[in-house]
Amino acid sequence: MIGTGILKGMAVTARNFVGSYFEKDRLITVQYPEERVPLPENYRNFPFLIYDGNDSHAGLRCVACKICEKECPPQCIYIVKSDDKKPDYMGKPQFYAKVFDIDISVCMSCQICVEVCPFEAIKMDKEFELSQRERFNHLLLRKNDLAKSNEYYHRIHPVEAASVDKGLADAAAAAEAKKKAAAEAAAKAAAAKAAVAKATETKPSPDALPPSQAPS
Repeated sequence: MIGTGILKGMAVTARNFVGSYFEKDRLITVQYPEERVPLPENYRNFPFLIYDGNDSHAGLRCVACKICEKECPPQCIYIVKSDDKKPDYMGKPQFYAKVFDIDISVCMSCQICVEVCPFEAIKMDKEFELSQRERFNHLLLRKNDLAKSNEYYHRIHPVEAASVDKGLADAAAAAEAKKKAAAEAAAKAAAAKAAVAKATETKPSPDALPPSQAPS
C-alpha cells in the first residue's frame, strides 16, 4: 500500500513525541545546574597534566620535551624546561616543566597534544564550567592549575586510564627486566674475567720450569 511508509513514520514520530514527556531518556528539559546529564567516557574539553602520588611537582609525568608545544595548531601551550632533573616513574632522571601554561581562550580541544605525548602526561578534561569575567589572566591556566592526580583521571576516564596505567606498568616491567638482564650479563662477564685471571696466575711460566719440563 502506498501510504504504509508514511503511517509508519508518523507512528514513530508520535511515539517519540509522547515519550518525551514520560521517558527519562527522552525528556527535553534538564533542570541545570541542579540536574546534570552524565558526560560520556570520550567527552573532552581542555587539557590537564597528570601526576602520580600525592606531590603534584615530584609526581608530574611531563618531562618538558615540548612536543605538545610544537604540535599545537593554535600555539596555546607555553613550556619552559627546568635546569635540573628529577626521577620519572621508572626512576630515570628527567627534566621537568618549570613553566607550563595553556591559554584555554585559544585552545580548540583538538587533542593533538594528547596524541603526540610519549609520556602519557597530558589528557583531556571533562570540566566545562570555566567561564570568567576576564579573558586574558583568568583563562591562562598555569602548571598548578593544570596538574591533577591520576586518581582524578581514573574518575573521569576509567577505561582509558586503566589502559594507560597498564601500558606504563608493562613499560616499567620491561625496563626493569632489561636492567636485570644487563646486570646478570655484566656479573657473568666479570666472573669469567676473574676466572681467566686466576688461571693465568696459577699456571707456571716456562722460565720457572726445570729444563726437562720446559717446552722445546
